[in-house]
Amino acid sequence: MHRKSWELGLLLLLGLGSQGALPPPCDSQIYCHGELLHQVQMAKLYQDDKQFVDMPLNSAPDQVLQHFRELAATHNQSIPPEQLRAFIQEHFQAGEQELQPWTPEDWKDSPQFLQKISDPKLRAWGGQLHELWKRLGKKVKPEVLSHPEQFSLIYAAHPFIVPGGRFTEFYYWDSYWVMEGLLLSEMPRTVKGMLQNFLELVRIYGHVPNGARVYYLQRSQPPLLTLMMDRYVSHTNDTAFLRDSIGTLALELDFWTQNRTVSVSSGGKSYVLNHYAVPYGGPRPESYSKDAELANTLPEGDRETLWAELKAGAESGWDFSSRWLVGGPNPKLLSSTRTSKFVPVDLNAFLCQAEELMSNFYSSLGNSVQATKYRNLWQQRLTAMKAILWDEEKGAWFDYDLENRKKNLEFYPSNLTPLWSGCFSDPNVVDKVLKYLEDSQILTYQYGIPTSLQNTGQQWDFPNAWAPLQDLVIRGLAKSPSPRAQEVAFQLAQNWVRTNFEVYSRDSAMYEKYDISNGGQPGGGGEYEVQEGFGWTNGVVLMLLERYGDRLSSGSQTVFLQPHCLTAALLLSLLLGLLPQ
Repeated sequence: MHRKSWELGLLLLLGLGSQGALPPPCDSQIYCHGELLHQVQMAKLYQDDKQFVDMPLNSAPDQVLQHFRELAATHNQSIPPEQLRAFIQEHFQAGEQELQPWTPEDWKDSPQFLQKISDPKLRAWGGQLHELWKRLGKKVKPEVLSHPEQFSLIYAAHPFIVPGGRFTEFYYWDSYWVMEGLLLSEMPRTVKGMLQNFLELVRIYGHVPNGARVYYLQRSQPPLLTLMMDRYVSHTNDTAFLRDSIGTLALELDFWTQNRTVSVSSGGKSYVLNHYAVPYGGPRPESYSKDAELANTLPEGDRETLWAELKAGAESGWDFSSRWLVGGPNPKLLSSTRTSKFVPVDLNAFLCQAEELMSNFYSSLGNSVQATKYRNLWQQRLTAMKAILWDEEKGAWFDYDLENRKKNLEFYPSNLTPLWSGCFSDPNVVDKVLKYLEDSQILTYQYGIPTSLQNTGQQWDFPNAWAPLQDLVIRGLAKSPSPRAQEVAFQLAQNWVRTNFEVYSRDSAMYEKYDISNGGQPGGGGEYEVQEGFGWTNGVVLMLLERYGDRLSSGSQTVFLQPHCLTAALLLSLLLGLLPQ
C-alpha cells in the first residue's frame, strides 16, 4: 500500500522527496514508471509522449517486461531506437484500439434551444455543434474489462463524450461543460451514464482521477462532480439517482478534505482552505521526456519536488501557467512551478459551491443532520475565503501564496470564480468586480477574456483564451441583479461567440483554446499542438447561444468595451428594449 497522501505531503514539505521517498503515479511498470517507459519515452519515438502510454499490450505485462529485460541485456541496457521501435510493434497495439465510436442513443434532430437563436447563421452553427456530440461519442471495448492489465485505459461501463484530438478518454472537469451542452441538446441519458462512470471511479479509488487512464490515478482535477449531479437532477428531477449517489458524492469531498487541506493564519485566526498537491514521484508518463529534461536543469535533490509540482499543476487543470510560477526562482521558467504552494481561488470556490449543494441535497432527502454539517462547512469556507482570498482594495479574490504569505495580485479569470459559484455574502461585490475588470483593462479585449496578462509561452497564459474561463466570468456577472453587470456579461458573450464562429466558418473546427491577440485564431503554446473537437468549447458556446440567442449576432463587428462605454452600452440596450419591435 502507498503511504497516505497527507504523510506524503509532509515528506514533500520536509524536502524528503529528493531521497526517492515518493511513490510512482501508479503500479504499472509499463505505463507509470520503470526502465521500459524511460527508454521508450527518452528515445522520442513519437512526437507526443502520450501516444506511447495510450498503446494497449498484446500480451500480459510480465511477459512484455521479461522480453524487454532480455532485449536490454543484449544491448548493455541501452536499446537502440530501431530495436525499440521493433519491440513496440511486436508487443503493443496502436492507440485508441480499446475504444470504439459511439452515437448517443438519445441524440435527436432539432433540440428546443435552437429555436431561440434569432440569427440564422448562428442557428445553423448551433445545429452543427449539436451534431458534433456524435463525433465525440466513445464506448470502451469489453476486453478492457476482461484484461485490464493490458491497457492504460480505465474501464467505464457507460459510453461517454470525450474532449477530442489527443484526448481520446474522458476527463474530469472538461466533462462538466460537456454535460451542460448535452443537457441543452436534450441528452440526459448520456449525461447520467457519464455521471455513473465518475461515481464508480470514486467508489473504487476514493476520488475522480484527472482522466480515465491509470497514469492519471493519483491526481484529480477541479472538483465539479457535485455540480454535475445538481445540473442533471435539476434537468430530470431524478431524485432516486441522487439518493443512491449522495454517499459517493460525500466520499469525493472527503478526498479533498483529507488530502488537499491547508491551514492559513491571518489576523490571529486560523482558516482551513484547500490547494492542489500530488505527492507522487517521477515524470508524468504522458509528458515523460519533457518532465525528465526539465528536471535535468535542476540539482538532483530538487527533481522529485518539481515532478510532484508539475502533477499538481495538471491537477489544477491549468497545465501550465504563470499562475503557478509566481514567487519561484525564475517566474518565466516552468522549472519554477510551485502549484502546491498556492491556495487557489477557483478550487475553493468550487468546493464552497459543492458544500452548499450537498447541504441542499441532504435537505431535499430529509437528512437534516448531514444538511447542517455541510451548511456549516459552507459557512466556514465563505468566512475563510473572505479573510484570506478577498482583496477589498482591488475588488476581487486572489490566490494566496503560502510560502511568501501574500496574495498573487496578477489577473486571471479564475479570480472571479466566487461570483460564478455564488460564494460571497456582500451584494456590493459585483460592482467592485466590474471596476476590477475595468482597472485591469480586461474589457478592452475584443475576442475573449485572456487567461492571464503574462506571455510565458505556456498554454494557460496570454494570448490564449479558454471556454470554461469565459463561462466563469460571463455567468458570474450574468447572475447578478445589476443591469450593468448583465450587459457586460452579454457583450463578453457576444465577443466569444463571434471568435468561435469566425474560426469555425474558416476551419470547420472547434478548438480547445483560442489566441485572442490578433483576431480569433486557434491557440498555441504549451506541450502539444492545439487540439480540435472540442467538448467544453462546444458546451460553452451552446450555453451562450441558449442564454442570449435572441440577441447574439454573427456579424463581424466585435465589441470593444472601453470602461467609459459601459454606461453608454447599457443605456443603448435599455433604449432598444423600449422601442416597438
